[in-house]
Amino acid sequence: MSQSKGGGKNRGCRGNKKINFGDKGKEIVESIDENSLVVQQFRKYASELDDKHDRFERIVKIGRDIIIESKRIIFLLHTIDKKSKLQNVLREAELKIQNVAQHLFKSIAYELENQDPYMYLKTYRNSLEEYVEAVTFYQYMNNGNMESWTELQRSLTYVVSEEPTVKTIQTLVRPYEFILGIADLTGELMRKCINNLATGDIASCYETCNFVRSMYKGFLGCASVSNREINRKLCTLKQSLHKVENVCYTIKVRGSEIPKHILVNVVTEEYVESDEGYQPY
Repeated sequence: MSQSKGGGKNRGCRGNKKINFGDKGKEIVESIDENSLVVQQFRKYASELDDKHDRFERIVKIGRDIIIESKRIIFLLHTIDKKSKLQNVLREAELKIQNVAQHLFKSIAYELENQDPYMYLKTYRNSLEEYVEAVTFYQYMNNGNMESWTELQRSLTYVVSEEPTVKTIQTLVRPYEFILGIADLTGELMRKCINNLATGDIASCYETCNFVRSMYKGFLGCASVSNREINRKLCTLKQSLHKVENVCYTIKVRGSEIPKHILVNVVTEEYVESDEGYQPY
């Protein structure tokens, strides 16, 4: 018992000598010399980090809006089922594309002003790829082709007039993100090809097939690049090309023996079983 009490007493003594780190830390903070060059430098570092994190979050939020609007543009272009409807839908899609470029991407350009754009590229690269997919899909629907990445960079470069000077700001567009974006485009072209078959526009199916085949040939030049993302996109592109070619094969070989309203069911039957994510629009 005496040992127990003694032990308790000793523990009590040790407890009385225990340092309160909260008070110690407060004491140290109060003793800091704010005029010290080291302290001032660290205050500057803290301010720069806070500014960077805040800018990072603002760009992420803008990027989410870009992804949403880009998906809406793609869905809008998929609603074209008649030639008479083509121009109205293209005009509406063009206005939406311009709105994204002149408001959302311009806001990113302002955020990147006087900053290293590569430091913030990862915050909006996914939204840029989605926008590339939407823009190139619109260009294909409009004129059967698509513009180069330099044209896209030009469209995301802005001349801002601030008296008494005029300055230029831009959202950085690398060829890498552009390549990944047009790789995703092939999936939309595959869906459009099958939709055209459903509406009886057989000529467009062959045009789309030739276009996707040309894209695949171009991507084969990137096959030697040791990049996991490009290789994954190339694999998906090849699958889309196979589906488009199968559409043209079915039209050519079995088109005369199967009614047109059943032809699309024959083409998509195997994809519904092998690809649960595929649903024709």
